[in-house]
Amino acid sequence: MTVIALLGAGIFAKEEHLPAIEAADALTLGAVYSRSQKSAEALAASATLGTDGKTPDVYFDSPATAGRSLDDLLARSDIQAIVISLPILVQPAVITKALAAGKHVLSEKPIAKDVAAAKELIQSHKGSPIWAVAENFRFLEVVNYAADQLRKIGGAVTSFNMQLFTLIGDDDKFFNTEWRKVPEYQGGFLLDGGVHFVAGLRHMLAAVDGQDLARVSAATTLLQPKLAPVDTVQAVLTTTKGVIGSFSVSFGIEHKGAFQIEVVTTKGIVTLTPTDVTSKWLEGTEKKENKKEFSFSSGVKPEVAAFAASIPSGKVDPRQSPQEALKDLAALEAMLTSADKGGQPVTLE
Repeated sequence: MTVIALLGAGIFAKEEHLPAIEAADALTLGAVYSRSQKSAEALAASATLGTDGKTPDVYFDSPATAGRSLDDLLARSDIQAIVISLPILVQPAVITKALAAGKHVLSEKPIAKDVAAAKELIQSHKGSPIWAVAENFRFLEVVNYAADQLRKIGGAVTSFNMQLFTLIGDDDKFFNTEWRKVPEYQGGFLLDGGVHFVAGLRHMLAAVDGQDLARVSAATTLLQPKLAPVDTVQAVLTTTKGVIGSFSVSFGIEHKGAFQIEVVTTKGIVTLTPTDVTSKWLEGTEKKENKKEFSFSSGVKPEVAAFAASIPSGKVDPRQSPQEALKDLAALEAMLTSADKGGQPVTLE
């Protein structure tokens, strides 16, 4: 049994990470940390499981209290692993500190605020203890089923598109977090949320014939002033094998339910939404079609379970590798860079 600590007491930590840790048979929650004592204690009080069935220990920055700092938590020899669910700009320093303390780390996406910072983190990590980056889209049942369908249908990719149109309202719980309302990082919601959709698209493209994204040309705009600096991107993407597709994401358009990823091959087509996957293909001259429905899921429970399973082996699940998270970020950053340059194509490394 691995004793784990949860760093962060925000919405996602409370609603997703905490239940996922509690659901993982290989994990037991030993401690929680937040900037304030009040939020840390509230998170601990909501836990239903802790070390030996006890409420997890609480650590915090304010008020300064002997023995209750983050450094004190990281100094504990019984805490073997850490889940980090902190604001984008805060995470890198905490990741570095936790790894230096010998703790296995699962950190939230995006891996960092930009590619340069992400590369610096990766280069400084020596491989042990393990460092995994949480990208729950790669653990969504609907995404993995769609990828399996593409493998079964086969053929070569001829076209693809990814689209999401939604509106972040004034009452949106994520919008009403201080660090998201006034983002001090590129792209705003396009960075924070956009990497999910890049990850889902990349996972499906890789399933057919190992393709990945190679070049980007994009335009961005701001439809909702509160979502500055930009809330909408339209991009043309080119894969490593020269296939052209599109990526359209807006957090500033009222158009509920408009989310899908579609991949077309020479032998068929697979389209997914958050709750279903439709597959169409030819068997000889006969047209075949199948639709499978799914319950909506965040994918965080299998994501945390995969991290727990990787600890004994010391090998990160490939879906959680920092390198995969870097590629997600690089594609999104390339869109923002291309847009800043009037749509000039940007090649991904």
